[in-house]
Amino acid sequence: MTADTTARYSWGGDEHIFVELAESMSLPASIRAMAITTSLRANRPDGILEICPANASYQVRYDPDVIEPRALLKHLQDIEREIGDAGDFSLATRVVEIPVLYRDPWTTETLMRFRDRHQDPDATDIEYAARINGLAGPEEFIRAHSGSPWFTSMVGFVTGLPFMFQMVPRQRQLVVPKYLRPRTDTPKQTVGHGGCFGCIYSVRGAGGYQMFGVTPAPIYDPAQTMPDFDDFMVYFRPGDIVKFTPIDRDRYDDHVQEVEAGEYRIRSRRVDFGPKAFLDDPDGFNARLLEVLRAD
Repeated sequence: MTADTTARYSWGGDEHIFVELAESMSLPASIRAMAITTSLRANRPDGILEICPANASYQVRYDPDVIEPRALLKHLQDIEREIGDAGDFSLATRVVEIPVLYRDPWTTETLMRFRDRHQDPDATDIEYAARINGLAGPEEFIRAHSGSPWFTSMVGFVTGLPFMFQMVPRQRQLVVPKYLRPRTDTPKQTVGHGGCFGCIYSVRGAGGYQMFGVTPAPIYDPAQTMPDFDDFMVYFRPGDIVKFTPIDRDRYDDHVQEVEAGEYRIRSRRVDFGPKAFLDDPDGFNARLLEVLRAD
């Protein structure tokens, strides 16, 4: 695993340090941010209030009355040197199965209302995505999109929205630009894609990512009424590994009924993720990883 190991540190007022680990966003840079922030949580000095990993960076909020800023800066630099390229990092996380109704009627109706903002007004989002990625059509695109897991690099922008890198070699990643101009509407729980990032829209609202389908799985529950939200109103956590599973309309409707009855659970399993093992053999690692979901 190789990465640029020189970070750029900058101050954000009197309470924040922002650390940029790489100028370009990539899975190795995201893993390195995860490794550093995981180590920081394990060796957390008094005065650190919040730790927020992102795609190729992280930010720390601290109390300057408790920890001297330069002492915190040195602590972060020491962790950076210790982590290096994160080749020895191991993350205790979850592999999560998210069912997806691809080419659903709701995102299809929405995208058709905004074709004047799209690169290809004569195609649907998934038809366009298939074509520019050199795939035969939507079915081949769905197989590529759902055939490998995705690494959750950060959660945010909109509350509960996960950003995800596809866990394949970079030259095989699906890449699709965002809309030319953002939409003013996106259905809740839309499975979207912009640049190299997959995402799930946690709430209905504006958006610019291409829309491929919708999941019945709630990922944001501010009232915490669903069983997956006993501890927190947001389901996803940085480091979660996602497997998208195509479903048909009947299965989608069944899951919606379970949601309405307050009985739906997202299927997940605990797993240890070692980035070196993944980068040495991505396909073999992914096959072993997805076997975890099939285990009873």
